Amino acid sequence: MFLKSATLALLLLPAAAFAQRDTTRDALDRFEESLALRLEEGTGLVVKDLTPVIVVSTQSAFEETKAWYPTAALQTLIHVFGTQGLRSCEACRQPRLFMDDGRIEHNTADLGTSEILRLDEMARGKSAPAKTAVWLDETAEGVSFKVIDLRNSRILMAENFDPTLLEAARTRKNLSLAKELDRRARQDSITHAFVDITVLPHQHISFDWTEQWGDTNCNLSGFTISLIDPVIGIGGAYYRVLPFALNLMVGAKLIMSVPTGLIQAISPGNSFSLFDPLITGVFVARLPFGRSNFGLTLTISTNAKVGIGISLLNVSLLPFLP
Repeated sequence: MFLKSATLALLLLPAAAFAQRDTTRDALDRFEESLALRLEEGTGLVVKDLTPVIVVSTQSAFEETKAWYPTAALQTLIHVFGTQGLRSCEACRQPRLFMDDGRIEHNTADLGTSEILRLDEMARGKSAPAKTAVWLDETAEGVSFKVIDLRNSRILMAENFDPTLLEAARTRKNLSLAKELDRRARQDSITHAFVDITVLPHQHISFDWTEQWGDTNCNLSGFTISLIDPVIGIGGAYYRVLPFALNLMVGAKLIMSVPTGLIQAISPGNSFSLFDPLITGVFVARLPFGRSNFGLTLTISTNAKVGIGISLLNVSLLPFLP
């Protein structure tokens, strides 16, 4: 039984090592793409401000990738920074021995900024001093990357990369949730823009701009502009969000018809309505599709019109409007 288990383990070992290399290789690809995008967009990182770069560590996490990973990591860094911008630190992962004025120092711990600068000064010759130092090490899930500014020890970037960037997505989601919960605790308002378009069996098109408020931030109120039902109308809107019902939003709009209002203002004794009554009430229910910017909408107006359609949630059709 033991012999069978040992044989099976030996057979599976190359496959496991190959799978790990695939994971690491894909993570390096995601790292290269993400860093290249940030450098291109100039979001705090610029190549000319980072180079020369001294590579402190490209350490593998597994015995099976010990010979392969350092070369693959260096190749990825070359793609990002170029061959002229990189500088290798052979002594950074080895025990260091320094002798100065009768003093001998033997160091086996991780390097600090001052020691990296000293090693760079000893090896660079007449070249310009390194501006930053990078660590690109293999992990069980992918790779970890860190870059620091050697002039002031400031951490410029520290992040883990996996083949599908799930960790980065999870981090962004948790940060967004933390910001939202903190905003709700402060009871700060937030602006929402809605576009309601219903077509069956009747039409209703309107634009809402509302503020979210209240102890639980479940109330929204603001103003609305209607294009159909009523035709060219302005008014106010109020909604209540029901978190227990998939964030269903229910409320109503009270809209004044501009053409009818103008006619009655010109002829005070005339109650004639050009298109719609002077005041129209519209009941609205919106059900968002998950975490997307779209939702299913139901409208019922006092003009005896019912419509089903879609809502655009926080999507602005005009760039100068919130």
